[in-house]
Amino acid sequence: MPNMTLKNLPPGLHARLKAAAERNRRSLNSEILARLEAVTRPTADREAYSRDLRAFTTNLPKVSGGLVVRFKRQGRK
Repeated sequence: MPNMTLKNLPPGLHARLKAAAERNRRSLNSEILARLEAVTRPTADREAYSRDLRAFTTNLPKVSGGLVVRFKRQGRK
């Protein structure tokens, strides 16, 4: 696994990272990794997701409210 060394880390930044690590119950290394992963995480394409969701829901069969009630009550006595 690759290693990385941070040099010339400002004392204030170090203190904030260390405090955040304690709040999040992580080591300083884990806190830094979590923050790096959050910054480099790919963002979702909301437009494509919305299009796909709309296409999926328009192809679902139409169900009447009465049918839903019937299914909910099925097997109940």
